[in-house]
Amino acid sequence: TKSITMQLIIVLVLLCLAWSMDAVSGGKSQTQDTVSVSLPGDIILGGLFPVHEKGEGASPCGPKVYNRGVQRLEAMLYAIDRVNNDTNLLPGITIGVHILDTCSRDTYALNQSLQFVRASLNNLDTSIFECSDASSPLLKKNASSGPVFGVIGGSYSSVSLQVANLFRLFHIPQISPASTAKTLSDKSRFDLFARTVPPDTFQSVALVDIIKNFNWSYVSTIHSEGSYGEYGIEAFHKEASERRVCIAAAEKVPSAADDKVFDTIISKLLKKPSARGVVLFTRAEDARRILQAAKRANLSQPLHWIASDGWGKQQKLLEGLEDIAEGAITVELQSEIIEDFDRYMMQLTPLSNQRNPWFAEYWEDTFNCALAGRSGDNTTNHKRRAICEDNLRLSEKVGYEQESKTQFVVDAVYAFAHALHHLHTDLCTQNNQNERGQQGHQVHSESVWYRKPVVDINSQACPDMANYDGKDFYNNYLLNVSFVDLAGSEVKFDRQGDGLARYDILNYQRLDNSSGYQYKVIGKWFNSLELNLETVVWNKDQEMPTSACSLPCEAGMIKKQQGDTCCWICDSCEPYEYVYDEFTCRDCGPGLWPYPDKLSCFALSIQYMRWNSLFAIVPMVVALIGITMTIIVIVLFAKNHDTPLVRASGRELSYTLLFGILVCYCNTLALIAKPTIGSCVLQRFGIGVGFSIIYSALLTKTNRISRIFHSASKSAQRLKYISPQSQVVITASLIAIQVLITMIWMIVEPPGTRFYYPDRTEVILKCKIQDMSFLFSQLYNMILITICTVYAIKTRKIPENFNESKFIGFTMYTTCIIWLAFVPIYFGTGNSYEIQITTLCISISLSASVALVCLYSPKVYILVFHPDKNVRKLTMNSTVYKRSATTAGGQGMPSSSGYSRTPLGTVGGTSAGPAAATIAVSSGRPSQSGSQSSPSLDMEHKQT
Repeated sequence: TKSITMQLIIVLVLLCLAWSMDAVSGGKSQTQDTVSVSLPGDIILGGLFPVHEKGEGASPCGPKVYNRGVQRLEAMLYAIDRVNNDTNLLPGITIGVHILDTCSRDTYALNQSLQFVRASLNNLDTSIFECSDASSPLLKKNASSGPVFGVIGGSYSSVSLQVANLFRLFHIPQISPASTAKTLSDKSRFDLFARTVPPDTFQSVALVDIIKNFNWSYVSTIHSEGSYGEYGIEAFHKEASERRVCIAAAEKVPSAADDKVFDTIISKLLKKPSARGVVLFTRAEDARRILQAAKRANLSQPLHWIASDGWGKQQKLLEGLEDIAEGAITVELQSEIIEDFDRYMMQLTPLSNQRNPWFAEYWEDTFNCALAGRSGDNTTNHKRRAICEDNLRLSEKVGYEQESKTQFVVDAVYAFAHALHHLHTDLCTQNNQNERGQQGHQVHSESVWYRKPVVDINSQACPDMANYDGKDFYNNYLLNVSFVDLAGSEVKFDRQGDGLARYDILNYQRLDNSSGYQYKVIGKWFNSLELNLETVVWNKDQEMPTSACSLPCEAGMIKKQQGDTCCWICDSCEPYEYVYDEFTCRDCGPGLWPYPDKLSCFALSIQYMRWNSLFAIVPMVVALIGITMTIIVIVLFAKNHDTPLVRASGRELSYTLLFGILVCYCNTLALIAKPTIGSCVLQRFGIGVGFSIIYSALLTKTNRISRIFHSASKSAQRLKYISPQSQVVITASLIAIQVLITMIWMIVEPPGTRFYYPDRTEVILKCKIQDMSFLFSQLYNMILITICTVYAIKTRKIPENFNESKFIGFTMYTTCIIWLAFVPIYFGTGNSYEIQITTLCISISLSASVALVCLYSPKVYILVFHPDKNVRKLTMNSTVYKRSATTAGGQGMPSSSGYSRTPLGTVGGTSAGPAAATIAVSSGRPSQSGSQSSPSLDMEHKQT
């Protein structure tokens, strides 16, 4: 049902066409609509070429012939002549032609193409029709209007889009030598369309490649109305957007544009002065009128044109506009000059080329003369022209130049010829395999331009070949051809029917030492761009111009968008930030710093106290001196272990105290060492436990002194817990409390290392100890120091001979001063880890040194310099506190203190001086002699 409906619609269309053509002709012998090139043959190929320019108003065709269109028509005739005289290609078969003028207008081309359809009604199913005598209908055929097997054309994409939809209904395959619109590759819509040129998709990529090669990021575009310009610029915009090329202004040239429209377009381009590059995707005539408008605008700064193959390398397009077009970069399909075609054209004359009805117009236009006796042109210009001379011939001197699409027209004819040859081999000969083996290796015969006579009786074409379905022919034969053309280039189609994409990149330049201009090849494009920038010439610019709304930002700067997508201001990232993308800065993060190019970050060097640092050397020297002195004292005490002085000093507590001092000095090494889990554990234990050892021993001593002297006035009873063993146990218990506190601290805040960032440029490796937690960990030691100081104050009035308590007091006063100074200094230097560690080390060493010097220097002095005084009776100097007794005889008033002091054990009036380290308390009984001690003193010596 659908097939019958479609056929009825086609018949109605053809009836309307016939009526309209009769109305137009109106009895005239011949009109523009009926002029064509018709040559008979066994197989007829149609042709659609823009012989005339587009007309204005109601007239579809203009009066002026289009040079490119005439050359393309002649290229088809040239190729047909070669094929018909080639004994290796379609031998015995003649190809005829039926060529029509499209006048560069799509609607007119569609109307003309109906002539091909009318001759192809044999494709219809004639079984639905019946003649009046009940016989089957037969379709009339003749040499000029026989069924068209295929069509060469059209040139403009808009024309091909229109006629391709018509041809597919009648299964007429079509090959275009110039239509490049991307949409023609859509096989769902144009399933019988092929072309010997590539689609504009590749040309758009090539144009963007050129722009990127110039480092341009901001350009304007102009395109023609119609499929060529609209589809081409759409592909360009898409590719440009993906590759970060911005469009400043996008202008469209309407089909019926006048000079005012073109002037408006140029004025809009000038409103974007930063976009000096202008991309043209236009027809040739539109490109010329754009240049004319640019010339009228009298530009102060030239625009730099980047043009598609619509401009290509046409010289005539730029006549009188050379100064505006200078420096233009154009893209042209890569084609080779067919020298034999030039010879063919140069031997043609209007008299010898009667088969082309438009050649006479072309001749007159080229030579600006009038042919004698030519009818149909009675205009004033024609009458004023001189009569053309008989010896005129086409040559480069008169401006002849082979048109760039000539090769592709010839390739289209040969593609049909090769496909028909293979079809003929399969359908009409017996030697199929031998014939098909020559595919792609056809040897071209010598050039023959004359028309081969048609001799039907010798035709090798068989009925099956003429009636073969066009759609099957397209898919099975035409798309599968592959051969080398007359110029030596490979010709083949992909599955979309597109040709190979090869482009020349041209630069319009002034000739050296001349006023002439030429197109110079500066590069090529075949999947990628090859461009020689050194050979590019620019219009009024010595160096490559810029076409950018904003210049690229420097390293470490990002874009802040303003208006157009390619317009921005540059803003600096922060010193610690890197450029994440062109619009975003990102923080490198703690411990990282950006490279100078700001593209990424690197890890900062980790800082910690180095052994060779001055901040480490000073406290180490102090600590090593202290360690040495402590060891000397220990050795000295060990050597004099059983002497009265060492025994009287309380050996156990003395050794304990010296060990604590040694631990404090060694803490400096742990604090300066590189922070690790081990060194951090040693720091926590060493500082807290070292101080607790010192001040626990001192607290035990001062407590014992205080208890002995204060209990002596109340009772002669022996005191508890003053034996050496008791003192050691008490001291150990006090130290154990600090150990327990440290263990709890380690559980609550596990030891380890951490990175500390005083600012963004530093990374300091520290132990994982918070300053406040460190302070709290020393709270216990502060309590010990406070209690020791209190006891030192309480025992400050003990007799001079028992002055170890005075040295303990001096030690505690100095320690308090050191700690009071240390706390603000430590917390105030938190941002300088070196000063903070040095302060801590010096403070610990000073505390240890005060204890070492104040408590042990008197003893060392005796042991080293006065060993003769290291005897028992000198170490027993004491002062006996006697309670004042009120006797019957009244010996006077008691002293204000209630006590009288009498030195005991003095020898020759000399006391033991600062060496006295023992404390004896009288029981209230007077001593029997100077050399005899009281019971309490005996108790003391037994205890020690």
